[in-house]
Amino acid sequence: MTSDHQLTIPPGRSLPRHIAIIMDGNNRWAKERHLPGLAGHKAGVDSVRAVIEGCVEQGVEALTLFAFSSENWKRPALEVKGLMQLFLRALENEVRKLARHNIRLRIIGDLSRFSPELQLRIREAEARTAENTGLALNIAANYGGRWDVVQVARRLAQQCAEGDLDPADITEELFNEHISLAELPPPDLCIRTGGEQRISNFLIWQFAYTEFYFSDRFWPDFDKNELLNALQSFLTRERRFGRTSEQLEADPRC
Repeated sequence: MTSDHQLTIPPGRSLPRHIAIIMDGNNRWAKERHLPGLAGHKAGVDSVRAVIEGCVEQGVEALTLFAFSSENWKRPALEVKGLMQLFLRALENEVRKLARHNIRLRIIGDLSRFSPELQLRIREAEARTAENTGLALNIAANYGGRWDVVQVARRLAQQCAEGDLDPADITEELFNEHISLAELPPPDLCIRTGGEQRISNFLIWQFAYTEFYFSDRFWPDFDKNELLNALQSFLTRERRFGRTSEQLEADPRC
């Protein structure tokens, strides 16, 4: 793709409304440069800024970034501590910019394991941007797709136990109302950097019909041009949602 940030949109195709990204490769990027792992995470912040800017420019409605999984607590204690400090600084330094650019921030995941100070900063950041109407920026932190499904199951089970819900009335639509990001369209496109090709327990319910794009680039090397490469690839996909190509050609709205 050329560097002038131009996309070719074929007839009948449209850009994704919601993009999810698994930001992988920070540690390997740092290792190649003989740097500590945290240096890779710090470098990745610039890629976050570039991708947010690219999504705003392309009119994407929502962007969800997988920042810290529920499994990442297993990493070395020093790295986890550094990640928490980096997260805290990002909230303190970046929220003003998000507010200025009409971006709404939301953190999804089990936040109870974070320090009281970090939980407070999260609440303050969300409140400060809650009325913004531009890009919906979601950061998945201490998030796991299985956790997400289980917390919905528990909530519905509690309603059944209290007599407020009949198990026979539990439908996919009802379940979806309680899942994280239920208020947004499901991700149309998931990008994973770093060369791996798996979803790593990310948005497993929401990814039912998501298109995937895998990049060999480590996350700190993923820039706006790489985002546009992913978008151009998405625009070549025929999204049938269980229908046939002939049905789509007869009526693209069906």
